[in-house]
Amino acid sequence: MRIGGLVKTSFVDYPGRICTVIFTQGCNLRCPYCHNPQLIGSGGDMQLLALPAVLEQLDKRRGVIDAVTVSGGEPTLQSGLRAFLRQLKLRGFSVKLDTNGTNPQMLVALISQGLVDFFAMDLKAPLAKYAQICGVEQMDLEAVRISARLIRNSGVDYEFRTTFCAELADDDILALLDDFAVSDHYVLQNCLDAGGRAPRRKRDISALLQRLPQGCGNRGF
Repeated sequence: MRIGGLVKTSFVDYPGRICTVIFTQGCNLRCPYCHNPQLIGSGGDMQLLALPAVLEQLDKRRGVIDAVTVSGGEPTLQSGLRAFLRQLKLRGFSVKLDTNGTNPQMLVALISQGLVDFFAMDLKAPLAKYAQICGVEQMDLEAVRISARLIRNSGVDYEFRTTFCAELADDDILALLDDFAVSDHYVLQNCLDAGGRAPRRKRDISALLQRLPQGCGNRGF
């Protein structure tokens, strides 16, 4: 496990729970609005956290937190992910996993082994714009569709979410919901400043929210 950061206590990263957030290093996408750009690369001079020290920190916080959110980067790229999640479950923590959905094979393993209690999957864009919004030339769109279907049918709590960046229009959100057959468990989230760029203006989405299915909502607007 390449662990690039840790937030000891969060009240917002796991719905209804107090959690610690673990950030893995390395991502296979290059979204221009990425909120954690320092975690994208898998090498470099970034100082990683030692796994024993992370587990020791979690042991000390039992009773303060009752859950762990594993985010990134993209956690499903980590070869040690399953072993790490087993350690969390053995310690009695509920586990939330944030994912971009590009590795459905890993999701199958995690679901079958009961290692995740809550999935949060990013749906970046409608399929016609997916590679563009993700900052890559090509990507396996079918893998993302499979991941969304796996999560929806897993029996595990979940949410789909989209960062409403400037490159997306209202109609793109509606097309996205149609492409991925999403009618609930979906949130829009604000596009925050990242990497020292000028802050992006918050967008008025009141009219768009009225066009979304009843089970879809918003966050951070």
